[in-house]
Amino acid sequence: MAYLVVRIRGTVNVPSWAAATLTYLNLNKKYRATLIPESPQSLGMLRKVKELVAWTSADPSIVRELLEKKGRKAGFEPVSDSDLPKEYDGIDAFATAISENRVSMSEIHNIKPWFALNPPRGGFKRKTKNQYNEGGILGEDKELVNIVRRML
Repeated sequence: MAYLVVRIRGTVNVPSWAAATLTYLNLNKKYRATLIPESPQSLGMLRKVKELVAWTSADPSIVRELLEKKGRKAGFEPVSDSDLPKEYDGIDAFATAISENRVSMSEIHNIKPWFALNPPRGGFKRKTKNQYNEGGILGEDKELVNIVRRML
């Protein structure tokens, strides 16, 4: 599986070590999302910046929605089937490959490795300054897919 990571907190008063980690994750602005492979190194980086981001495992349906609605190539133009690598016949096959860790977003050069999201319609239902197990949405959040669907 792959991780769907969303930066919830802004850019003010972020320590330099956290800013560097977020740069490696391609999360330079608030409400940016990215898909990273599920590995011990990725999990370590996520736990390091758990006060700023929320993450969950990405299923193929949310990956497909992100690529269709918010996927961008150079010039901020929407992604089409011709922009995908040749071995994938459509967005569905490509989304399945990303969610199963067969390919990562950083390996495709013509598609931006992040997705610019909007604030969620209807607002956040939980606190944005607390961890998920404390009644917030930061850290490993099992309800993040529903929040991201409202952000598309």
